[in-house]
Amino acid sequence: MQRPKYFAPAEVAAHNTPDDLWVSYLGTVHDLTPLVEEFRGDVLLKPIIEHAGKDISHWFDPKTKDILTHVDPLTGCRKYYTPRGRFVHVPPPWPCTDWTNDFGRPWWRDNRYQVGLLSAKARWIRIINTLTSQEQRLEVCSEETLDEILQRYCRYNSHAASYTWKHGGVVLDMSKTLHENGVQDDEENLCKVATDGDLFCPAMLLYYNDDLTEC
Repeated sequence: MQRPKYFAPAEVAAHNTPDDLWVSYLGTVHDLTPLVEEFRGDVLLKPIIEHAGKDISHWFDPKTKDILTHVDPLTGCRKYYTPRGRFVHVPPPWPCTDWTNDFGRPWWRDNRYQVGLLSAKARWIRIINTLTSQEQRLEVCSEETLDEILQRYCRYNSHAASYTWKHGGVVLDMSKTLHENGVQDDEENLCKVATDGDLFCPAMLLYYNDDLTEC
């Protein structure tokens, strides 16, 4: 079974326009661009567009995975709580004839929009090519294996798979995460002692294997 793809918050934030709109919520990442295209021009898109590239977990009840609800003090009826305004697939607070509910699943329950999972912790590493002495800082997800990190690095070196990856003189297991390979994330401890984490960013050393395998 294929592993889900993980995204760092910064990657989600890069998709922040109506023509390329991602959001994250409850640990998942969703591409709502098709939804925006379908309802283009509809005023009910406004709250969604305002939160393009952001995390909207605060819109949801983590237990039900549904939009938060509250009891209307005037009617005593339970309805969706949308302080930033009603949005697509949220029913109006009163009966009306100009709203249809035959759209199937609301977008927040529709897995078609989900593109991956939001990383619980993104971290920075340095990748140093010992053959060329080139160094690249790369933000990765703590849940990713080294093989998945290699795929991120391929944009900078299309022959990244032609190298043996090492840290601290030890060959890394590409099927395991950084943590599982003993590459600890000391960011929290460094913050406690007011030390710049950039100065202690862990380095992965790449040693050429004398082949030209491409990613």
